Amino acid sequence: MSLDFLQDSVQFLKGVGPHRSHALAQSGILSVHDLLSYYPRRYLDRTSVTRIADVRAGSDPVTVIGTVVQTNVIPGRRTRRFEITLEDEPGRRIKCVWFQGVAWVSKSMELGHRLAVHGKPTKFGASVSFSHPEFDRLDEEGTTLDTGRIIALYPGTALLEQSGFTSRSFRKIIYSLIKERGTELKETLPQSVVQRLGLMDGRIARRAIHFPKSQSELDQAKNRLKFEELFFFQLMLASKRVDQTKIPGVVMPSGGALERRFLGDVLPFQLTGDQRKSLADIRSDLVSGVQMNRLLQGDVGSGKTVVAAISALIAIDSGFQVAFMAPTEILAEQHARSLSALFDPLGIQWALLTGSTSAADRKRLHEGLQSGMIKLIVGTHAIIQDKVEFQRLGLSIIDEQHRFGVLQRAELTEKGEQPHVLLMTATPIPRSLALTLYGDIDVSIIRELPPGRQPIKTKMVREKERDWVYARMQEVIDNGGQCYVVYPLVEESEKLDLKDAVSGHELISAQFPGVQVELVHGRMKSSEKEAVMARFISGQSSILVSTTVIEVGVDVPNATFMMIEHAERFGLSQLHQLRGRIGRGSKASTCILMAEFRQTEESRKRLRAMELTTDGFKISEFDMELRGIGDFFGTRQSGLPTFRIANLITDFTILDQARAAAFKLTEVDPGLTSPEHAEMKSYFQLFFERKGLRLSRIG
Repeated sequence: MSLDFLQDSVQFLKGVGPHRSHALAQSGILSVHDLLSYYPRRYLDRTSVTRIADVRAGSDPVTVIGTVVQTNVIPGRRTRRFEITLEDEPGRRIKCVWFQGVAWVSKSMELGHRLAVHGKPTKFGASVSFSHPEFDRLDEEGTTLDTGRIIALYPGTALLEQSGFTSRSFRKIIYSLIKERGTELKETLPQSVVQRLGLMDGRIARRAIHFPKSQSELDQAKNRLKFEELFFFQLMLASKRVDQTKIPGVVMPSGGALERRFLGDVLPFQLTGDQRKSLADIRSDLVSGVQMNRLLQGDVGSGKTVVAAISALIAIDSGFQVAFMAPTEILAEQHARSLSALFDPLGIQWALLTGSTSAADRKRLHEGLQSGMIKLIVGTHAIIQDKVEFQRLGLSIIDEQHRFGVLQRAELTEKGEQPHVLLMTATPIPRSLALTLYGDIDVSIIRELPPGRQPIKTKMVREKERDWVYARMQEVIDNGGQCYVVYPLVEESEKLDLKDAVSGHELISAQFPGVQVELVHGRMKSSEKEAVMARFISGQSSILVSTTVIEVGVDVPNATFMMIEHAERFGLSQLHQLRGRIGRGSKASTCILMAEFRQTEESRKRLRAMELTTDGFKISEFDMELRGIGDFFGTRQSGLPTFRIANLITDFTILDQARAAAFKLTEVDPGLTSPEHAEMKSYFQLFFERKGLRLSRIG
């Protein structure tokens, strides 16, 4: 392949020029490669077009083609709307309505424009119409479409449209490019991979994705290009894995005295099968002589902390220190309580370090770590401060690791000489996303819950049933149980008509006279929060009113009831994490989702999913489908790539194939130094590495 050709600027292509190239650059299209990779957002197949006369309200989404015969901006009491009327045959008309983006849409179409409109027909007034449909300008070519011809329709922006770019413009430029220089395109994947998986030739795929001759050819082209995109990303992960196998790690043989005493005398229960399997994975890593880099993934309440504790004992038995870092003080304090119960009988000296630790305690702690007297430090990001020095750090455990930045995680590991690293998360991650975010590290999964746990019953409740909910809470308290009441806000807001924790505390206190009701939220001082939590954990208080500050790290087996106010305002993963605060003992537990009557369709789906299952992995799959990849954790992950054509939700089978092929390739040729891989390697480094998909240390 002529890599020089693919790097050429689009400015010099037929139909572009300096002005248009500026608009393309704003959309990330700088080179010939970028242009060929600017894939259509959808396609218009003449055989799939529905006549306006045949459109019926409530049917599946359809595509119609017509001429704009009327346009109208209609003012309203609060907002205005934009309407157009399309006609495909004399007297056969349908309306399209937009309530948002009126200024932009109204400028995008005029009388006489030919449009292809796609959407779900609905009843609007007395007639059938489209509400906020997708649309594309067809211009004059809309009158000459051949039956069966598939036309590519491209993503557009305001700047592109201002520069005269329509879908037809893209087709003309790309058609000329392929016609004049298409022979310079060559295969980008190893022939062995293409032949073994029966993939379409890359040269054909790059033409067919823009100008498909049939639906079958288009499907093959999509499959091929999705595979290629995922393959090169997985190749980057595979190469990082190769690099990591070269990082030495201290050998920590298991079965030491502390571990034997712990398993034989201290641990009050039997490990589950998943816990034993995860521990076996970790043991194997610790004795391998290679630095461990493993993610321990488990649902809420699955027992990850015990596995981490035994891992820490292996390190301590081998003469090393352990750092256990958590993202919040509440979670760090919870881990400290849990580990205290497990380690104190063994006489292991440990310490807690957070932002609230006093100067005097901090000084003693620093001295204990430097001397090696303190074997285990539990804390927040305070652990990675410059003054914290270890005598011999051998294992770093990082809980809820996605809440830390890459640099923060690296700073902790730099406190020792290549310490083993165990990452943990209680946020179940769909497998496709895990293979992308964590494809370069080993993953152990704990799905089983400890024996004796009962499933949590979850019920969505309307405001009119509130008295019934309060009656259930009273029953729980009368039987010696405890309750959580969770609010989305700390204090009342003028901008949001939502209940808040401060007002809720007053209301709940009045509703349950004689019952100790506590309040905890993120704005309280750490000492205040700690005192409140201590009273709730000890059973001195029966109801804890809170915000999402209790989302992780709070373990009160006697708490069996939770009411979440304005549950429709929370994401699925957050609801699942909150619900995980109950059901941690052997008693039956109930989670009430108080929801406003007026909910969006998406919020109804979320709450329904919570009612149907307590399986965090199933919930995570559904959550990813609803919210999309980028916002799965609530904030876009910097390590998550933006794929041009592949979709991690729908293309999981292709991802599996691409991953297997990439990892096999690095096993056969770890540095990609074979002559047959030279061109592929150069292609990757030019067109994937510069987009942030770095092929680590290859060449």
